Amino acid sequence: MSQTIAPRFRTLMLLLMAVAGVLLAGAAPASAHAALTGSDPQQGAVVDKAPAQVSLTFSEQVAMSDDSLRVLDPKGNRVDAGKPANVSGTTYAVRLRSGLPDGTYTVAYQVVSADSHPVGGAYTFSIGAPSKTSAAVGDQTAGGGIVGGLYGIGRYVSYAGFVVLAGGAAFVLACWQRGSGVRAVQRLVVSGWVALTASTLALLLLRGSYTTSGKIGDVFDLTLLGQVLQTKTGAALVSRLLLLAAAALFVAVLFGEYQKRADDEKRDLTFGLAIGGTVVAVGLAASWAMSEHASTGLQPGIAMPVDVVHLLAVAAWLGGLVALLVALYRAPAETPVETAAVRRFSQVAFGSVLALVATGTYQSWRQVGSWSALTDTRYGQLLLVKVGLVALMVGVAWTSRRWTGRLAQTAAAKAPAKARAKVAATAGRNPGPDAKAGAGKPGTGKTETGKADGDKAKPGGKAAKGEAARRAAQLARQQAALDTARQKRLRDADPHRFGLRRSVLMEAGVAVVLLAVTTVLTQTEPGRTETEARTATSSTASSSSSSSSGVGAVTLDMPFDTGGKDGKGVVRIDIDPARVGGNELHIFSLGPNGRLRDITELKFAFTLAAKDLGPLPVNPDHVTTGHWVASGVQIPMAGDWQVAVTVRTSDIDQVTVTKNTQIG
Repeated sequence: MSQTIAPRFRTLMLLLMAVAGVLLAGAAPASAHAALTGSDPQQGAVVDKAPAQVSLTFSEQVAMSDDSLRVLDPKGNRVDAGKPANVSGTTYAVRLRSGLPDGTYTVAYQVVSADSHPVGGAYTFSIGAPSKTSAAVGDQTAGGGIVGGLYGIGRYVSYAGFVVLAGGAAFVLACWQRGSGVRAVQRLVVSGWVALTASTLALLLLRGSYTTSGKIGDVFDLTLLGQVLQTKTGAALVSRLLLLAAAALFVAVLFGEYQKRADDEKRDLTFGLAIGGTVVAVGLAASWAMSEHASTGLQPGIAMPVDVVHLLAVAAWLGGLVALLVALYRAPAETPVETAAVRRFSQVAFGSVLALVATGTYQSWRQVGSWSALTDTRYGQLLLVKVGLVALMVGVAWTSRRWTGRLAQTAAAKAPAKARAKVAATAGRNPGPDAKAGAGKPGTGKTETGKADGDKAKPGGKAAKGEAARRAAQLARQQAALDTARQKRLRDADPHRFGLRRSVLMEAGVAVVLLAVTTVLTQTEPGRTETEARTATSSTASSSSSSSSGVGAVTLDMPFDTGGKDGKGVVRIDIDPARVGGNELHIFSLGPNGRLRDITELKFAFTLAAKDLGPLPVNPDHVTTGHWVASGVQIPMAGDWQVAVTVRTSDIDQVTVTKNTQIG
């Protein structure tokens, strides 16, 4: 069984990394962390005269570039003039050209929220009367596509690198100082530094394209890079690189001068490394806290220190766990992980879990906001998954503690036997007179004249020397293989240590998935923001309907379920003015979370069964994500009309839903 541990280890880690990749692939990197909560003119509104400006209100502060806010006429030409500006609080506006003709105008926005994530969208309003056509805006690319995927991978690698670097170094200093001389542990911590440095550089290059065009060709655009360096996120990434230079010096001392010192000489150096390492680790953690979720929203002055503590606790637990796993599997038999080191790490992990529970509870309250958001928002659902994984890890850790206890009992029982063996070995190294008398007799490799037998041999030439060198190399390889096999037998001989290795391996596997879920969570719109945006969107839609059409306007919400993947949602239809004659229809496709989304196909038909009229088909035009418009829809007479909507979400998943409404 022990012979299959290495293949099983590799297979399990590859499987868990694949799971992490799947989680990251479904992370929707363009998820908005700032939401549009209001606009003037409002979505779908019909105003009598052209406004002087268009203003947008978001749920938090956003960053805008010159092209962040565009207004297009029905032909797709830009009619905005000047740069967008912050007019008050979280409201931003752009001036419009004078003398705009009647028709339907499209407002497209692309900004960066205060927690560093890109936000994009579009809506329409009309001047005088809706036009038959309006400008079509393509799907927003900021935060999506190949660049968005690469950025998400970079974020995961940066978190993983920080965890391994900080947690692995803390494990060596606080739990197993002999590990500073173990090559496998050295490689682990250095690989964490390399991963964090490389991913930070990649994020810095990708950032400009990620928040603007989303094109892979813009990654090396120096103009975009200069703009990134002037932002809060760019400053945080540069600060992280500077701190990594200090971390490199720390790692060099830890695995250089420190491991050469004798145990009694390490005390002062240990204290210095602990202070310096803590300062660097806090600075690295702060580079995330100052630029992401914690830096905006409720109580940022409290949230940022709490986030730093949370990240450090994650690193101490998960990074130390990975270091322990490497030590258990790769440490030489001559320097095994002592039971005392495992027990010390168990105490560190316990303290880390307590810190995670305390800081995580505060973060959950701050980001979720309500019990219903735990199940009704993507953020809340991911948070529940994370809590479940933490609980699973704690359960496995309890098993590891049991194995540690058994290992300690075994070590205590073996101590007297080792002491007796040492005494016997000492006695064996003091031979009596008879043993000394045998010196120089046959079998010692010496002749009676005191010369070695080999001294009589004559040189055999270059061929003999070459053969001797090849034979020596072969013997060295054989000896190395024997040493490796012997070390493996020694490591696997103790069933308690073998059980500890398996339980720690399981903990590390869960930690890989937990880290992936945490990365996705940082890219997901907080539940509190999503709930507030959903409420604001509903209010805006209602007020827009009232202002544009008066008492006669009708809004229909028609839930559907095609039975396939992503087959559930709601179609919202605004009929304006819901009277005999020409009407304008605004159709919105909403997902289960209340956010606009596109579907494969929508078809409409009106039927007046009492007069045997219909079905009268309607072919709406797709305006932007989740929004269709149909102008000049003729309703020939008043009555109780049936509205039939056919929704298709894939090539085979389709359903037709109906609802009656009074028109005229």
